[in-house]
Formats: sequence, C-alpha cells, structure tokens
Amino acid sequence: MTRRDILTFVSAAALRATASAQTSPGMRNLGGAPAGFPMWRRTSGREADFVEHCHSLGFGVVEAGRPPSDPEAIRKLRGRLEQYHMRAIFDVGYPRDENGLAAFEAGVKAAADCGAYSLHAAMTARRYEEFDNFEAFRRSFEHNQKSIELAEPVLRKYRVRFGIENHKGWRSAEQAAWLKRLSSEWVGVHFDFGNNISLCEDPMETLHNLQPFALACHLKDMAVEAYDDGFLLSEVPLGDGVLDLPGMVAVLRKKNPDIPLDLELITRDPLKIPVFTPKYWTTFDDAYSPLPGRDLAKTLDMVRKNKPKNALPRLTGLSPEEQRKLEDDGIAKSIDYAQHHLNV
Repeated sequence: MTRRDILTFVSAAALRATASAQTSPGMRNLGGAPAGFPMWRRTSGREADFVEHCHSLGFGVVEAGRPPSDPEAIRKLRGRLEQYHMRAIFDVGYPRDENGLAAFEAGVKAAADCGAYSLHAAMTARRYEEFDNFEAFRRSFEHNQKSIELAEPVLRKYRVRFGIENHKGWRSAEQAAWLKRLSSEWVGVHFDFGNNISLCEDPMETLHNLQPFALACHLKDMAVEAYDDGFLLSEVPLGDGVLDLPGMVAVLRKKNPDIPLDLELITRDPLKIPVFTPKYWTTFDDAYSPLPGRDLAKTLDMVRKNKPKNALPRLTGLSPEEQRKLEDDGIAKSIDYAQHHLNV
C-alpha cells in the first residue's frame, strides 16, 4: 500500500463515518485502544476526544478510559455512544484494598450508567523487568487475586463485566487457573493477541487457555527478531507479523461472534525480551510458576524462522511529524487488513 493509497483510504473512511452520525459504524466489531494511538494522543492535545476519533475512523467500539462522574456528562456520553451505535469499554482501575472500594464502586456505577459493554484493567507491568526475585512476584500475584475478590461483588451488583488483560504479568495457564478458582461470570479476560510471546508462549496456546474467559480483545500483530540477550518484540501493522490473525479471530468468535476487537498497534521502539539473562528467570519457579525449557526452545525457533518482513518500527531518531506518520500509516494499513481479512 502506497502513501497515496493510505491517505485515500483514511480520508474515505473518515467521510463515510462522519457523513451521518445516525448511521451504524462501518466496522461494528473493530475498535480503538488508547495505547494504540500514542502519537495521535500526543499531537492532538490532552482534551482530544477519543470517542470522536474512533467514530471518525468508522469503528464500532471504543476503549474510553475512565467515565465521567458528573451526571450530565454521563448522560451526554451515553447519548453520543447510542447515537453512534458504539460499544464502550472503560478503565476504572480496581481496588488495591478495602480503602479503595468506594472509589472503585463509583467508577463501576458511572461506567454502568454510561452503558458500558465491559471494563478493562491491565494489572501488571512486565514481570521480567519489574521483579528482582520470585517472592516479590508471588506476593504481587496473590495481591492481584485478592483485589479482584474485593471487586467481584461490586461488579455483580452493577452487572458489569471486568476484563483483566494478559499484560506480560502472568502466563496464560496461571491466569486461567485463577479465573477458574474465582468462577465469576462478571470477571474474565481482555485478551491481548501478542503479549504472552514475551513469556515464551505460543500465541495459539495463550488463546486456547484464555478463550473461555475472553470478553474483548486487544487486536495486534507481532514481529520478532533476535538480539544478543534474547529477542525483540514489536507490534506491527496487521498482516505484517507472525500471528495467524484470521485463525485466532475465528477461535474467539466461537465464543462470541461479536467480540470487540480493539486495535492496539503501539508505535514504539522494539521491546527487549532478555531470555538469556538471569533476571528474566527470577520470577519463574518450577512448582508455583513454571516456564518449561521446551517453551523457550519453541519460541526461539519461531524467532529464528520468522525474520521481520520489514525493519522493526522505531521512534528513536524520528521527528514528531515522522512519528505521527509512522503511526497513521500503520493504523491505516491495519484497518485495511481487518476489513479484508477479519470481517469486522
């Protein structure tokens, strides 16, 4: 796709979406996740309206951050979402302890009043960077579980579903076992297509383990490349990476044919996954949190056999205008792929 093709496509999509605010979105199940639009957010100002931006692209879903607390603002936002025929996913955080329950309940109620489809939370950082020893990881994971035990009665009260992202904090078997123990219809997974590659998981294994709990998704493609301490991992335009996107979407649609697919093409320098360093392995334990050697071998084989189609995206050294162009081009290409290959 040439630069001219991309600009023509984006302009046409915007015109289709804004011609009549009453019409249904062109891509009912495709949405936008804020983390996937960092350059747009940076250059559009703090008050930029992400709902409007997603609507202008023809999306039928928006991940909208924290909902407003003012009743009139809630009424207006709900009216706008209904007018645009959009589903909204909100991020209201979660209670770290009993002292955080009141604020959490206020956020859940506001999201419910806005007509939320679901909530989203990324509860972890990258475990191989955050923790220096296994006990620190174990305490964090157990605290995460207690937080959701506190949150669950509130979610049940307001009948709002809560999707916990697989955010490079837990292997999918750990997250699935936790959710099975919790056994709540109001707590599930906001499924990320590529994050668990950083934990040496085959993406289809991650999907197999988490699909029963999936409420919504962060749709992305991933490219990989070897480096001295392990491998590099980058979000790339849909269709340019190693993921079987049509196959993964088909599996997810067996559970919910209309599952939201929030595009999260994060434009940034490649992430370093330092699997050859001691620190990477400090959060894994054979009994509590295993990472089998066969999974490492399979991941490294995948890296070896899948050279990037193009140079991995990098922001370092680019001007703000070049960074924005890189993001815009990737998003346009991804939308085109999703329309032609994913039936969004």
